[in-house]
Amino acid sequence: MDYNFDKVIDRHNTDCVKYDGMTMHFGRNDLLPLWVADMDFEACPAVYEALNNRLNHKIYGYAIAPDSYWESILSWLQRRHNFSVKREELTFVPGVVRGLAMAVNTFSSPGDKILIQPPVYHPFRHVIESNGRKVVNNPLRVDCKGKMTMDLELLERQLTQEQCSMMILCNPHNPGGVIWDKHTLMAVAEICKQHGVVVCSDEIHGDLGLFGNRYNPFATVSEAARDISVTFGAPSKTFNIPGIVSSWVVVKNPMMRRKFYTWLSANELNEPTFFQTVATEAAYRHGEQWLEAVLAYIEANIRFVESFIGETIPEIKVIRPEASYLVWLDCSSLCANREQLDNIFVKHAHLALNPGEMFGDGGEMHMRLNVGCPRTTLAKALELLAHAVKEMKENK
Repeated sequence: MDYNFDKVIDRHNTDCVKYDGMTMHFGRNDLLPLWVADMDFEACPAVYEALNNRLNHKIYGYAIAPDSYWESILSWLQRRHNFSVKREELTFVPGVVRGLAMAVNTFSSPGDKILIQPPVYHPFRHVIESNGRKVVNNPLRVDCKGKMTMDLELLERQLTQEQCSMMILCNPHNPGGVIWDKHTLMAVAEICKQHGVVVCSDEIHGDLGLFGNRYNPFATVSEAARDISVTFGAPSKTFNIPGIVSSWVVVKNPMMRRKFYTWLSANELNEPTFFQTVATEAAYRHGEQWLEAVLAYIEANIRFVESFIGETIPEIKVIRPEASYLVWLDCSSLCANREQLDNIFVKHAHLALNPGEMFGDGGEMHMRLNVGCPRTTLAKALELLAHAVKEMKENK
């Protein structure tokens, strides 16, 4: 089947954050949005068709999650990632960030310290601090190619000194696009288990491996990882359905699972609506061909960015992601400070990207570019950026 990812769809006035939320976040609405992590492609057709069929029934009463829904998730994890999960180890959560917040409240106490690895997805910090816990930063290193790596010696030292109760892992990493290798994840698991630290692993970008890269579910790398992990994932990034808010969690450790799932059940937070079960099952059972097609398109978009910027704006270093449609741009050689960077991207190029500072330490002078859009949109954005950079140089 052919999928038209070149189709440009006007998303204005659909109450979407990416377009209709620009004024709130950037103070203006005349920007080309390449920020929020959803794609500008039509969702997987199988999802649309399944939802449309269900909605045509026209009675939207209380619903159960059918066995086929759970089986579709289990089958997907086994088939795509060699992640063997039993039915009792799996349950629903209404969003990965919400799930992380629920885990924070289950496995830590107010005042506890929780470790994150900046620059990293900014809601991690929010769910920690807003729930009365304290953030411990374990900054990622950057190698000569701009790829992020973990400082495992610092991690062990911090867990010894800070006595953290939890670590939030981003696997694959957002915004860096890194797929953590098994050796690194095994080392993290051993260190955390020795110090009694629960690892909550956000694996929402796990299905989006690029250029032959495949991610390693944290819970699969060792017995230690299995025993201390709470794994979160979803079809939302994969099939471009984040507004449906359908996510899942896997806990292998029986004691941890009983504690967490009992809390979720007591608060009725593990009961999906029919909208979520129908969309998820359709995606996991019938969306694989669409996913392979969209990944190929994203890879081509990334190559386009690398080529255009390499030839036209060599001051910007493009960090090729191993997973996801988010590209980390190192702009440290382009200008001197954040004000100048905003001046180029927002005021002159009229582009809306995520500034690196929002991801914490190490994000300074970087931008996160969303390439999950038609090639013409991406080309227009890069032309605008190139023109803005040229103007900056001429006005020096």
